[in-house]
Amino acid sequence: MRPDVAVREWAELGEGPTWDPATARLIWVDILASRIHTYEPGSGRRTVMATGQHVGAAKPRAVGGLVVNLRDGVGLYGPDGAFSWLLRDPVPGRRGNDAAVAPDGALWAGTMRYDESPGGGTLTRITGDGATTALPGPVSVSNGTGWSPDGRLMYYVDSPTRRIDVLDFDGRLGHDRRPFVRFEDEDGFPDGLTVDADGGVWVALWDGAAVRRYGPDGTLDLVVELPVGRPTACAFGGPDLTDLYVTTARTGLRRPHPLSGALLVLPGLGHGLPGTAFAG
Repeated sequence: MRPDVAVREWAELGEGPTWDPATARLIWVDILASRIHTYEPGSGRRTVMATGQHVGAAKPRAVGGLVVNLRDGVGLYGPDGAFSWLLRDPVPGRRGNDAAVAPDGALWAGTMRYDESPGGGTLTRITGDGATTALPGPVSVSNGTGWSPDGRLMYYVDSPTRRIDVLDFDGRLGHDRRPFVRFEDEDGFPDGLTVDADGGVWVALWDGAAVRRYGPDGTLDLVVELPVGRPTACAFGGPDLTDLYVTTARTGLRRPHPLSGALLVLPGLGHGLPGTAFAG
């Protein structure tokens, strides 16, 4: 099983693939280059937009435009490209990282310290009017977040723990956080994740050169080996949500693979869940 190259790009730190059904395009970011990329599989059309500061994630808004998890907080781009802050909270030495939109339309935005110091990150639920609720407990490098098909479970990765955790989700907040999958040192670090229509959890393994799928009971049932050492996140896209897109990185690699930084795709690998646009 070999991936195709969707976009041949030398991203420093590609992240956060998200399918936008309203525009039939994939949205992803290059965090360290401060850029938002889009790709339309049907036409091959691409766009690149500079954000002016490091951007951890970009997600579609219900009213059009994007919500973005930036270095200094969460911002909004309107359909016309106009920018405004929804939540500005600059902390020296900290930046926004991965983010996801919950079934109720709230954004769960993660942060991390540039030096990845323990306890230096956060995971915060942000509503369309900017109200916030933080996930309790220490967070270091906040990464993948997703929900089960029935919305009753929330999956979460704090990468240095080498775990995917699962929480009972009441529609707004997660409770009873517990390990879902544990990884060994040789597996690499869990990074971005997505949940498919059957409740399987797919996770990209930083320094693990693979994407794995775990069944709803936490059993490993598929390993997709990749030519790049640092896949960062994965998401289903395409008109039928059957193609798995994988973002990759070349930052920190002495000899990056020629495809490190590219957007990869594995056609027909599964069936994803329809995403929810940010309600703000």
